[in-house]
Amino acid sequence: MLFYPPAAVLRGQPCHDDPVTGLAQILDLEQIEVHVFRGRSRPAQGTRVFGGEVAGQALVAAGRTVPGDRSVHSLHAYFLRPGDPGAPILYTVDALRDGRSFTTRRVVAVQHGEAIFHLTASFTVPGDGIAHQYPRLEATAAEHLPAATVALRDADQASRDWIALLAGAFPIELRFPEELPRVATARGERPEARQRVWLRSSQPLPDDPLVHVCAATYASDLLLLSVALPPHGMVPGGPDVQVVSLDHTVWFHAPFRADEWLLYDQDSSWAGGGRALCRGLLFDRSGTLVASVVQEGLVRERR
Repeated sequence: MLFYPPAAVLRGQPCHDDPVTGLAQILDLEQIEVHVFRGRSRPAQGTRVFGGEVAGQALVAAGRTVPGDRSVHSLHAYFLRPGDPGAPILYTVDALRDGRSFTTRRVVAVQHGEAIFHLTASFTVPGDGIAHQYPRLEATAAEHLPAATVALRDADQASRDWIALLAGAFPIELRFPEELPRVATARGERPEARQRVWLRSSQPLPDDPLVHVCAATYASDLLLLSVALPPHGMVPGGPDVQVVSLDHTVWFHAPFRADEWLLYDQDSSWAGGGRALCRGLLFDRSGTLVASVVQEGLVRERR
């Protein structure tokens, strides 16, 4: 159960003093056997490993065992245990299937002799077929919006502190096409369970398409569960809420670059029984739907 941002960010504490490691460095695994890889640890990022980091690294490990003519079209993952940011993570890849059109890989992430994360990814050779897209992109272009910290400079102090720490903890640049629900919540309102954010890698990434889908997988875990909180008067990092990622699924639809702006349109369709289901759509600047995300998380009130 790797939670959604680092605990230090949620508690309003600095995550580290060093500059944020770029996404390319985070996703650069060391291969120590044919199907075994090791991820670099980030010992100062908090008390638990960011879930998107483990998911992105696991997809890198899977992709490095797949023929180059195949690209990932879906991944399904479960967060099993909290990750230790002070220790490396070993990723063991199981080659489940190599067919004519599809390749399937299973990855288990291990720390201290225990599985902390499980991922299954499917890769395919692109082909021809029917095509449609019903969701449309309607949002102010990211280039016309201020940086996230500037956009929230007139918000409440807790929101300003939160976004500043968030910007310092992740190698992701954020911009908001409208007011964040957490700002309205701080005013005592109960906004709907929807938010949108433009995001991209804060540093240029190499041209390898695998790096870009893994970078988007990393970013897809960012802020998603927080969209379930506003209708209940809660905000991420608040003392009255516990938020933990349980499982995560991403479908990739079209090529894209994660170091160019992507709009992440997030909503929550259901919450109950101590859990919440949240969904996200990733669009590129041309309006193409490049990925769809669904995540279920543990959401509990602290008494």
